[in-house]
Amino acid sequence: MSEASGKLRLGALVALVVGSMIGGGIFSLPQNMAASADVGAVLIGWAITAVGMLTLAFVFQTLANRKPDLDGGVYAYAKAGFGDYMGFSSAWGYWISAWLGNVGYFVLLFSTLGYFFPIFGEGNTPAAVIGASVLLWAVHFLVLRGIKEAAFINLVTTVAKVVPLALFVLIALFAFKLDIFTADIWGTMNPDLGSVMNQVRNMMLVTVWVFIGIEGASIFSARAEKRSDVGKATVIGFITVLLFLVLVNVLSLGIMTQPELAKLQNPSMAAVLEHVVGHWGAVLISVGLIISLLGALLSWVLLCAEIMFAAAKDHTMPEFLRRENANHVPANALWLTNAMVQIFLIITLFSASTYLSLIYLATSMILVPYLWSAAYAVLLAWRSETYEQALAERKKDLIIGGIALIYAIWLLYAGGVKYLLLSALLYAPGAILFAKAKREVGQPVFTHVEKLIFAAVVVGALVAAYGLYDGFLTL
Repeated sequence: MSEASGKLRLGALVALVVGSMIGGGIFSLPQNMAASADVGAVLIGWAITAVGMLTLAFVFQTLANRKPDLDGGVYAYAKAGFGDYMGFSSAWGYWISAWLGNVGYFVLLFSTLGYFFPIFGEGNTPAAVIGASVLLWAVHFLVLRGIKEAAFINLVTTVAKVVPLALFVLIALFAFKLDIFTADIWGTMNPDLGSVMNQVRNMMLVTVWVFIGIEGASIFSARAEKRSDVGKATVIGFITVLLFLVLVNVLSLGIMTQPELAKLQNPSMAAVLEHVVGHWGAVLISVGLIISLLGALLSWVLLCAEIMFAAAKDHTMPEFLRRENANHVPANALWLTNAMVQIFLIITLFSASTYLSLIYLATSMILVPYLWSAAYAVLLAWRSETYEQALAERKKDLIIGGIALIYAIWLLYAGGVKYLLLSALLYAPGAILFAKAKREVGQPVFTHVEKLIFAAVVVGALVAAYGLYDGFLTL
């Protein structure tokens, strides 16, 4: 952190990327993946994910360098390329994804504490919800004290969470058995997994969830000490997290078989390490997960408030979300975010929704912002905008952006119709805030094209609402 400028240095930006990407997902990865796929499909899925997410990381790096005037990352790129409503939808979808993910984190955190204190159960008992609520508002008031201070604490928790992960990888390397790993590479002994293509498709949303946060540095671009650090932080953070994710997942498949891993309770990393070294392994991973989730919660609270604030600054969100407190924290955006988390924490008392279903829904909400960011990168290269003297770079960025765009479209397909419809149900009400923002500056709410897009969103939302009522759609 730069004391002189109050801006975020490279280390703090990398910590925001790594801190937001390494939350609870990696600790549940062995079971989450084994529930959908066996070794062969897992390796194919990671190869697709690594290429797709790397191109997305390069997209954010390229856009940060070529469009340094655009603050707010995924929101700003969608707006600049495709108009106000697409920009608003990107910010709205990202915001909902972020706080929904936080609800999932709270459930997983108190489910983990339930390992030590049975009163917390699976993370949705009354005691767990009360505990989560107290923690939520403690984080809220910490962030109100200042982005700089919160980012420093995030840096500390990011370092702390990497230690148990590194220890797991080291122990798992020595415990790895090739005969277990190769016992049923294509999952033919388990017909429930389906074809290899189905296995790959079913694991894709889990791989996306564990990479969400890759755009963290670009969201905070306005607070970066050097704009060039935004792109560097994105790529450094991505490569660091990719190595951990692949090693944790692949090494686990050489310690326990796919059916054994699929039956584990989450956090499944704890059970895998316990299988190798005994009870202390489960305790180590559980403590690491608690630290990790606390850090991730802090990162995502910061990101939630920042995306709404960035959109409000240029009148795409209503004016009240633009208010900062004396510490330059977007206070109203923070209050709105954490109020929504609190409401959904209470809903978990009465809903059967699991951690994984919350994560799938949160993931589906973020796919649209990723899609528009990739599409904007392609648009810039296609028009040669900012590439007047760099034709070779233009070709390279056009290919990278094209791959990222194809990957984003594939993810929408992998998510399936169910989550697309449920996303529409959450996207539609956002138009109320969009209309309010437009009226505040005396502009028409929608252009002709935007009216058609909004009509499609409303139709999707109505189908989803009927589906939930009729029972053919479930959360």
